[in-house]
Amino acid sequence: MQRAIELASLGLGKVSPNPMVGCVIVKNGKIIGEGWHQEFGGPHAEVNAVNSVSEREKIKGSDVYVTLEPCSHYGKTPPCADLLVSLDVKNVYISNLDVNPLVAGKGFQKLKDASIRVTVDICGKEGAVLNKRFITYHEKKRPYIILKWAQTIDRFIARKNFDSKWISNEYSRQLAHKWRSEEDAVMVGANTALYDNPGLNVRDWLAPVRQPLRLVVDPDLKVPSGHAIYDGSQNTIIYNLIKSESRKNIEWVKLSKENFLEQIVSDLYHRDVQSVIVEGGAYLINSFISKGRWDEARIFISDISFEDGIKAPDLYHAALQEKRFIFNDEVNFFRNTNG
Repeated sequence: MQRAIELASLGLGKVSPNPMVGCVIVKNGKIIGEGWHQEFGGPHAEVNAVNSVSEREKIKGSDVYVTLEPCSHYGKTPPCADLLVSLDVKNVYISNLDVNPLVAGKGFQKLKDASIRVTVDICGKEGAVLNKRFITYHEKKRPYIILKWAQTIDRFIARKNFDSKWISNEYSRQLAHKWRSEEDAVMVGANTALYDNPGLNVRDWLAPVRQPLRLVVDPDLKVPSGHAIYDGSQNTIIYNLIKSESRKNIEWVKLSKENFLEQIVSDLYHRDVQSVIVEGGAYLINSFISKGRWDEARIFISDISFEDGIKAPDLYHAALQEKRFIFNDEVNFFRNTNG
């Protein structure tokens, strides 16, 4: 199962809104086939694992390890539970049951009804971490939200004039681009879009299968049209209080002032956006923190000092999970402990 989880992780940033799934087929104590879900709309992990076996008859009586309950419905591909039944496998070991209501135990039952022995919760915690985005989306009806910022050693994220380039080093910035490639969307507030003029794309990492959806929270539409977010190079949503409009790759979504943040989160859920990385600024990040609408925080701490400026956010209900060092930068990973 650990191998299946390892394979599944290769789909990060490529398969959403589907879950990441890996599959390993074992016969007489030896792996004879393996596969993972490689891209949205493509074959599922079980299909790729089966196709990797040179002679299908060898699969009969085998043990199948799969990180998520095999699907039981027709979507973009046929049901994987039916495939395993047709191949007459002996045992199916599952890390997690599927939280998607379209499956949710139905694949498990199909296998049981075919007299296949099914065992659940093998490396269950690891499987849940693997698919934390998918699980959060279906259970909490919102995207998995990651907060990310860089701060100086004296806890400022920008100078008084909003200048923040560059607090972290070039290797940390490269890692941040890798993270963008792994999530459905990247979000910034109006001041960050105005003063930093970010492209919110993946440039300093291997070419991704897709660029993230750009999200800009600009209530008063103060970011000029000549800024990078309006270059039309990737899908962009501008959340505001003024207008709803669509143009090439850009959509303005008008919301009401009351519960503005909750409306954004709800809109993203209904667009099947399963994960968002929020990159600033301080006001937007603090809004997510104060509402408790975050799951993970990743904070770069450099060894430079500003002495004055815009203070870094303060996390509440946060547990430090990991600490890394990237040359002179320290990176702290937190999780929200309050639900």
